[in-house]
Amino acid sequence: MARRSTARKSTRRKSATARIDAAATPREKIIAAFMSLLADKRIEEIDLAEIAEMAKASLADFRGEFNSKLAILAAHMKQIDRAVLAKSSDAMADEPARDRLFDVLMRRLDAMAPHKSALRSLMRSATRHPGLALALNGLAVRSQQWMLSAAGISAAGPKGIIRAQGLALMFAGILRTFIEDDEDNSRTMAALDRALASGQRWSGLLDDLCRLAPRPGRRRRRRTREQDEAAAA
Repeated sequence: MARRSTARKSTRRKSATARIDAAATPREKIIAAFMSLLADKRIEEIDLAEIAEMAKASLADFRGEFNSKLAILAAHMKQIDRAVLAKSSDAMADEPARDRLFDVLMRRLDAMAPHKSALRSLMRSATRHPGLALALNGLAVRSQQWMLSAAGISAAGPKGIIRAQGLALMFAGILRTFIEDDEDNSRTMAALDRALASGQRWSGLLDDLCRLAPRPGRRRRRRTREQDEAAAA
């Protein structure tokens, strides 16, 4: 059993190294090296020199590109964002918002599929380190703002930020199914569909609350009128 595990790790390393060698830029090589190491080790165990060695980059060049492992992770998430945004959503333009968002998030999961092992490792570390979990949440919210925009759903203003935060938390739950799912991702799709149905009801409640909330200008005008009446009395 141990030999099989070692063989699987060796195979992953070799295939990852091939991808690293084919990367177009030193920055991409560093990202690929980091994700390869993360597939086998916890993020807190990965040394910067180890990343540089696998990426075949000097520490000086590495430092010129990134200042931390979290910065590399942010760059990887940006790569995923761009892969999703590069694909047109025009065919879904006339579909309901829920269906458009389902399509966008499934494209995101497809882009993340080669990194399931790294994602599993990262999620385990996040459960042990609240600071890491908080940092990852910040990166996830930023990505989900782009996903909402890709689906034609507003991510602007305070309501947009709340919407992106809710989507980030929902997606984190979906990832727990995704990392253990089969290649067809049938369980993941079912979980995503259920989560979006629940999220749609929550979003509708949020819209209702925003419509009911008094506008600051109206509140100020009401207060001024009351003050005038008090002064006249």
